[in-house]
Amino acid sequence: MAKSDYYELLGVSRDADASAIKKAYRKLAIKFHPDKNPDDAAAEEKFKEIGEAYEVLSDEDKRAAYDRYGHAAFEGGMGGGGGGGFHDASDIFSQVFGGAFGGGGGFEDFFGGGGRRGGGRQRSSKRPGSDLRYDLEISLEEAAQGVEKELEIEKEATCSGCNGKGAKGDAGAKPCTTCGGQGAVTRQAGIFVQQTTCPECRGAGEVIKDPCKECKGQGTAPEDARIKIRIPAGVDSGTRLRSSGNGDAGYRGGPAGDLYVFIHVKQHEIFEREGENLYCEVPVPFGAAALGGELKVPTLEGQSSIKIPAGTQSGTVFRLRGKGIKDLSSGYKGDLHVEVKVEVPTKLNSEQKEKLKEFTESIGEKNSPIEEGFFEKAKKFFDF
Repeated sequence: MAKSDYYELLGVSRDADASAIKKAYRKLAIKFHPDKNPDDAAAEEKFKEIGEAYEVLSDEDKRAAYDRYGHAAFEGGMGGGGGGGFHDASDIFSQVFGGAFGGGGGFEDFFGGGGRRGGGRQRSSKRPGSDLRYDLEISLEEAAQGVEKELEIEKEATCSGCNGKGAKGDAGAKPCTTCGGQGAVTRQAGIFVQQTTCPECRGAGEVIKDPCKECKGQGTAPEDARIKIRIPAGVDSGTRLRSSGNGDAGYRGGPAGDLYVFIHVKQHEIFEREGENLYCEVPVPFGAAALGGELKVPTLEGQSSIKIPAGTQSGTVFRLRGKGIKDLSSGYKGDLHVEVKVEVPTKLNSEQKEKLKEFTESIGEKNSPIEEGFFEKAKKFFDF
């Protein structure tokens, strides 16, 4: 089933600013929150959808990826954010509303309960790992043809001593008795309710009585990792690729984060790139430009050739179709634009100078159309 457009879900335009997006989300979140719509599966699903839409559109990088690739940005390794899946919609709601209700309490306090059925929801100690960033420099040839790279990164990996549990042996974790597994403690003074992070479990909702000595109960440990990633043909500086699950390992068995690879294409000695097109300058001997002939030119795929007509002037541009770079999204391949630069001899002996003088006199003034046109326009400036 196709996903709904995130902008349409929140009822905002595609150029809406962060304030308008947040305002729209708050309004819809209150309307469809499960606590306000008990046993309403449709409302619960809508609540999740708008939470997912807000998570993407409120993040500058994720929104840019969504605007360019749509939902596909979060389904494959092309680029964009999204991590290893979207966060819980209720967690997003809490982050947005914070202490807006009841002097510091959350939405549940406002409705007088700690969960959909009023019994309180135990917080899991599992937390997703952090996303990582890697800046990769590649050549223009690699960007045009695609390449596989092996990256060396330092990341948090699942602890081998406890297999990510954080506990020694089979001890495991037990619900925190201070907060009852909520991860937070609530204090009420009259009509005011204040909710703070539990000081015993520090928000995890669980405590480990016998923590693993290797990771000290974290479930992760530093590791030097080698990760292979395929760079598709057509990437450019600023392209962001996602390697799912190759970020830091999750806390106490939580899902791993993602690795985001930012591409930087090195400047080329010959070619300049503009989108899918390439541009270069090629020198042409004076005689070849005057007589015409075949000119050999470089391309990213090897040597090619073009035919130049007799009398070719410096600055003339020739186009080689399909010799540019493939577009990352459409697959269309651009062109190579070759600008010829006619070379004038700089070291002539006396005999050569005499022959060139005779040649110049023999062709006369009427055989220089550019010069003739210029002086026609310049007559008003000079006294001829």
